[in-house]
Amino acid sequence: MADQNRLDNPNPDFAVQEKMESIWRVTCVSWEDCNENNVRSFLSKCDDENIDPLFCMNWIQQHRGKIPNAPLIVDTALQWVNQHTSTGTPITDSEQSLH
Repeated sequence: MADQNRLDNPNPDFAVQEKMESIWRVTCVSWEDCNENNVRSFLSKCDDENIDPLFCMNWIQQHRGKIPNAPLIVDTALQWVNQHTSTGTPITDSEQSLH
């Protein structure tokens, strides 16, 4: 059925969304079961699968009404993104040599 959905919707973002939601189901199980540890795991796995963690964080924010303790979870996601993406990652030695 998932293959049929891809054929019906040629939008590449659909495949990314589908993959991200699959990772969510494995790492967090449900919105009600979302906690700090599994949201970090979710973002890490998405990053490993080359899915933009900011895209994933925004998706979490869109569903914050379904998440118990949403402010803590969203803050945890934001901290993770800031620590693991170019906006929050310190410059490495190899990057400094380019300047």
